[in-house]
Amino acid sequence: MYTYDVSGVRIELSRGDIASQPGIDAVVNAANAALEIGGGVAGALHRAAGPGLAEECRPMAPIAPGECVLSGGHELPNRAVIHCLGPVFGQDEPAEALLASCYRTALEIADASELTSVAFPAISTGAFAYPVRDAADVASGTVIAMAPHLQTVRLVRFVLRTADDLEVRREAFEAASR
Repeated sequence: MYTYDVSGVRIELSRGDIASQPGIDAVVNAANAALEIGGGVAGALHRAAGPGLAEECRPMAPIAPGECVLSGGHELPNRAVIHCLGPVFGQDEPAEALLASCYRTALEIADASELTSVAFPAISTGAFAYPVRDAADVASGTVIAMAPHLQTVRLVRFVLRTADDLEVRREAFEAASR
């Protein structure tokens, strides 16, 4: 795990499972437009949260790329789930702005909801094919830019699945914080 302090916000980069983040107020779902169970992060979170998550999400769908909505955590060890629809790389444009909107809007929702901690997966890098390094650059830069404006969020955790993804995120974060 790597840790950094940016304007009083602790930023952690770790390997793990986004559906298993006890002690974190909200986890972020790399959602599909229908906010339904899917593959990857959306499947893992929906399975861990139980059927109540899908029931709560149904009336909030569909969402557009770059948009986020808040739900309860249901059977997850978290109070809330922030569902973000990242861009499909090569299809949803402007991809960089839409991906940045996911991170920015999720943090704004968390702050407005008086949450103190948020855990993010690598949004759009799985089935949506966003290049891992480019996505890491966008995520790191956006969170660093948002940190001075956050009122209640004091911990932002990036949860990466592989050692390679963690190393790419570390490099991107260190480059963005220079």
